[in-house]
Amino acid sequence: MDEVLLRSLTPSVLGVLVRRGADFAAAEDAVQDALVEAVRTWPDDPPRDPKGWLVAVAWRRFLDAARSDTARRRREDRVDEEPPPGPAPSADDTLQLYFLCAHPSLTPSSAVALTLRAVGGLTTRQIARAYLVPEATMAQRISRAKRTVSGARFDRPGDVATVLRVLYLVFNEGYSGDVDLAAEAIRLTRQLAAAVDHPEVAGLLALMLLHHARRAARTAPDGALVPLAEQDRGRWDTASIAEGVAILQGALALDRLGEFQAQAAVAALHADAPTAEETDWVQIVEWYDELAGLTDSPVVRLNRAVAVGEADGPRAGLAALASVDPALPRHTAAAAYLHERDGDLETAARLYAEAARKASNLAERDHLTRQAARLNARRPPGERRPGTDAPRPRAD
Repeated sequence: MDEVLLRSLTPSVLGVLVRRGADFAAAEDAVQDALVEAVRTWPDDPPRDPKGWLVAVAWRRFLDAARSDTARRRREDRVDEEPPPGPAPSADDTLQLYFLCAHPSLTPSSAVALTLRAVGGLTTRQIARAYLVPEATMAQRISRAKRTVSGARFDRPGDVATVLRVLYLVFNEGYSGDVDLAAEAIRLTRQLAAAVDHPEVAGLLALMLLHHARRAARTAPDGALVPLAEQDRGRWDTASIAEGVAILQGALALDRLGEFQAQAAVAALHADAPTAEETDWVQIVEWYDELAGLTDSPVVRLNRAVAVGEADGPRAGLAALASVDPALPRHTAAAAYLHERDGDLETAARLYAEAARKASNLAERDHLTRQAARLNARRPPGERRPGTDAPRPRAD
């Protein structure tokens, strides 16, 4: 069974049903039924026209459901007029489905789940496993999202920026369960890039490729996080880096800079450095200045402060960090790193321990705890002060 083929056909099949007049929620259910039937029958009897087969089966499932639903009895005259058999239309509805799934009425989590289901072709079970939630919970989330967008016009122009935000959220979910969401986000962004000529779409695709290229080096064999400066760069995926850089250069040549292009430029500078010591931090600071002008994001200013600390020294970095809200996630970890660079090991150890208590996931908490323990071990026991010892990871 070619799962990639099934996923690639899902948006166009769903688009055919919607154009024929099917309600989005009912059409999506019918397409999912057709996909299940394909998984069951194709291995023994593969169709000559996979898309046409899926359209025919999905449309029959939609008609069956419409006829059996008494609340939709008034629609029976319309749905009974089944179009004559023939080749499925070749129109690509992927872009419209992206915009529909990124509807402004949806919460970010619902938009991501609906995109993975309707455009990505994933099952509810796969999405639930990726998010580490019960399947019933994810089913309810997707059902609510489908009801929300059911009345939306399918041909209304969409907001590319909103679609990109959803794809970025998918990518940042990373990997959990049996679905690699980072790879899935790259696949979906490639589809979007093929459907629309937009420099920020290219910028996001380049950013994803450049970050994903470092994936194999991000964790040690025991699962511990490996900071960028300590990663084995020989394990980076050079083909993905080359592709990401080429895509980025093409986008920048259009001279319509956006935040994803600027983020990709920072990632490209990291990827270009043969060693951590050879990183062009001055140019990275310049790109963060561009980013700050585009977004005024506190996260950007936090990252810029760390980059300033590398380019101009830790005290300059701490001065830049002073203007960032200390309640921001990872602010304490950044302060700990800059204090360590400045030689204040006692303050750095205390801040690493504090950052560990605030960490949002176990891997990050363990990493920060080890950093605190490492600095405490470097100082004579008599110099340690109460509260600076590394905390044990909490069980929750």
